[in-house]
Amino acid sequence: GSKDRNFRINEFLIIQDPFQGDLLGEVVEAKTFNRYIPLNIYGDFVDNAVLESLKALGYDVDEDTIYICKVRLINEALYPVETGSDVRLPKFSEVKDFMVRTYPKEGFVLGVIRNTDDVAKEMDEELKNILHTFEEGILKEQGELPYIMDVKSMHHYPHIGIFGGSGSGKSFGLRVLLEEVMLKEIPTIVLDPHFEMDFSTIQEYFKDKKDLFRDRFKCLQVGTHVGVKFEDLGSGDLKNLLDAASPLTDAMNNVVDIIFRRKESYTSFSNRLKMLSEAQEAGSSNEIDNRIRNAKNDEERRAWEERRNMYQTYDKTCPYSSVRGVLWRLGRLFNEGIFSKDSREIQAAILDSKMVVIQGSTRILQVYSTYLLNTLYHRRRDYKDALYKQLPAEYFPPFLVVTDEAHNFAPKGYDSPSKSIIKEIAQEGRKYGVFLTLATQRPTLLDETVTAQLNTKFIFRTVRASDIDTIKEETDITYEEAKRLPYLRTGDVFISSAVVGRTIFARIRAAYSTSPH
Repeated sequence: GSKDRNFRINEFLIIQDPFQGDLLGEVVEAKTFNRYIPLNIYGDFVDNAVLESLKALGYDVDEDTIYICKVRLINEALYPVETGSDVRLPKFSEVKDFMVRTYPKEGFVLGVIRNTDDVAKEMDEELKNILHTFEEGILKEQGELPYIMDVKSMHHYPHIGIFGGSGSGKSFGLRVLLEEVMLKEIPTIVLDPHFEMDFSTIQEYFKDKKDLFRDRFKCLQVGTHVGVKFEDLGSGDLKNLLDAASPLTDAMNNVVDIIFRRKESYTSFSNRLKMLSEAQEAGSSNEIDNRIRNAKNDEERRAWEERRNMYQTYDKTCPYSSVRGVLWRLGRLFNEGIFSKDSREIQAAILDSKMVVIQGSTRILQVYSTYLLNTLYHRRRDYKDALYKQLPAEYFPPFLVVTDEAHNFAPKGYDSPSKSIIKEIAQEGRKYGVFLTLATQRPTLLDETVTAQLNTKFIFRTVRASDIDTIKEETDITYEEAKRLPYLRTGDVFISSAVVGRTIFARIRAAYSTSPH
C-alpha cells in the first residue's frame, strides 16, 4: 500500500524483506480506496481484513486516500513475505537479466515492455532510441525498455504463435516480426492468403528506410510465378496434391500407385488415364475389338489397340469410377496452373537467405504448401542426416515457415492436406532447424498438437470466451490478465515465452513498411 503513489498494472516493484532479501514482483491488480467508497463495490481483494492490516501498519484509512496493489513475485519466495516490509522501485541492473535477454544486434526488436519508463532511465546506451511506437495516431519516441526476442533461444524453444481477433494488431505484429526476420537475413517461407505481406511500401514517417527491404524478399503467386514441376513428383507427392484438390478414396490411391510412372510428364500420365477410362466406357473387350475392326484409318486402329492393352492390363485393378475421379482431380489442378511452373525460384531465394512470400487463395495455398513444405523440409532433413552420418551432402539452410490464418492449414478435428507436414515440423523441426510461426484469429480451431508446441505466444485482443479459455490452458497468463484480454488496445500484447518463463505485457513497435491494403 501507499499514501502518495498510485500503482500501475504490470509495473515491477522490489519488496525489501528483512529475512529473504530483495524480492522482485509484478503488479497484477491495483485499487484506490478511501472511506467514502463502500467496501463491497468490487467484491475482490479489498476487504475488512486488508483494511485492518493497513491500519495496523499505520495507514489512516478514515483520513487518507490509500493506493493498494496485488503483487505476484517473479520467483516464488521460500517463506511468506514479512508484514511491514518496505517496497521500492527497482533499478535497471536489478531487472536487466529478467527483462533484457539479448541485445539488438542478436535479437528481434519487437516493441517496448509496458510501464518500465522508471527503470528505462538507467538502461544501457545500446538499448536507447532503437524503435518508435505508434499511439493515439502519433509516432512516439521510445521511453520504455525494449522487448528483444532472443533468436538463438529458438533452438531450445522453437515455434511462435500469434493470436488475436480482427483489428487487434495481429497482422501488424506479424509484419513487425517478418521485418526483423529480413533484417537478420533468415531464410523464410510465408504463406499469405490475404495478399498483404508485401514490404515494398515504406511508411511516410520512415523515409530514411526507403530501400530497407528491396532485395530481401520476393512475392510469388502460385500458378503465375511458381508451381510444381510434374516430372519431379513421386507417387506420394502426387497423391498429396490430388488429395488436396478433393479427398482421395483408397481405390483412387491404388489407381495412382498402379498407373503413375516416375519422371513422366503430365501429358503422358493424363493421356494414359483418359485411354483407360475410354476403354472402360466401351464396356468390354469385344466392343473394343469391334472398334478396331471398324477403324477408319491406321491411326485410329493403333489408338484402339493401345486402349485394348490398357484395358486388359488395368481394368480389374482400377475401377472406372476411381479412374474418372483421379482424372477430374488432375484436371482441376492443371486448370489452376499448379503444373505450369516449378519451385526453383523459391529454393534459390532460400539459399540466398531471402524471404519468399507465396500468395494465392487459401485452397491453392493448402495444395501447394503441402508439396513445397514437404520438399524443403526433407531437403534440410536429408542434409542434416547426411552430416550426422558423415556422408557428402548438398547444403540447405535452416529456415522459418510463417503462415497467417493458420487454422486453415492445421485445423483441429479433421485432416487437411497441409496438416500432416505442419504437425511433423511442429514436433521434429527443432532438431533440423526448421521453425514455425503461426498466426490465427481462432486458436481454438488450431490443431492441439501444434498449439502445444508453440513455445512463444503473442496474445493480442481476444473477445471469444472459447479462445480465451484455450489461451489460458496454453500459457501462464493469470486470471487478472485473461480478464483484460477483450479490452486491450490495438497493438498491445501479452507475450508468453518459455525463455522468460513469465508473461510480459508489451506494445509492438511501429512497422517500417505498410500493407498494400
